[in-house]
Amino acid sequence: MAFKSFFHLGHNTCKCVFMSIQFKSKLCIIQGYTQGYRQIRNIHKLRGRTKLSISNDFVNKQSGYTSSLWKPFTFTIVFSATTFIAAAIWEYEHIRKKTYSMIRNYKQWGIHRTGWRHKMETWWRNLSEGERIFVPICFLNVLVFLSWHIPAFRPTMYRYFCSNPTSNRCWPMLFVTFSHYSLLHLIINMYVLYDFCKIAVTELGREQFLALYLTSGVVSSFSSYLYKATVGIKDPSLGASGAIMGVLGFVCTQFPNVYLSIVFLPMLKFTASSVC
Repeated sequence: MAFKSFFHLGHNTCKCVFMSIQFKSKLCIIQGYTQGYRQIRNIHKLRGRTKLSISNDFVNKQSGYTSSLWKPFTFTIVFSATTFIAAAIWEYEHIRKKTYSMIRNYKQWGIHRTGWRHKMETWWRNLSEGERIFVPICFLNVLVFLSWHIPAFRPTMYRYFCSNPTSNRCWPMLFVTFSHYSLLHLIINMYVLYDFCKIAVTELGREQFLALYLTSGVVSSFSSYLYKATVGIKDPSLGASGAIMGVLGFVCTQFPNVYLSIVFLPMLKFTASSVC
């Protein structure tokens, strides 16, 4: 139409062209409204699909939780059984080694060490059985704590020293027993462990105590997995609190009349039987 007016209307050409431009602009506006309406309808459709896909993803992830927990469950059972079997073997070997050591020391009675080796040996011998097992555990916890604050080690620490229910690795369930990121968290846990370690080691022996400590840490990690899978939490966790609670539970059941107190509030004391 605009093309014909341009060739046949002579002096009205500009008018016709102007009218055609106006017509085209109105047509563009109408088309713009139409496209906008279609876009709004498409947005509503996409919103509905997005909600549906999110809900489906959530259901799939929840079902994935259940299937992925079989591997940590198997690891917990196998590790616990292996730990106590290894503790029994270690205890037997310790008794045999102690017997041979007594014979050897009797033959080398006149030999004495000097210098720093003598001081370290004297310091180590003066420690109780509970303190001898506490010192290596505390050393490993401090070493892991320092590693957390080295930027180059961060990826490795997140990978192996955080327990995460969505991870395919099972060894972090054990490694988190020695992992602390906060200094206050580390100090409180080591303080509580030191208090109950001496009693538990005296009752169990260092081999069975170590088996109880490590197994409690792995079982607590698996319990955390179950809770997070039920609630839908995927945040990683770390700390020796689960292992220490296992030791605390043993002491409280074996000695119900032992007095307990709260950290930083030593004046508040109560018996273990009153808590249970």
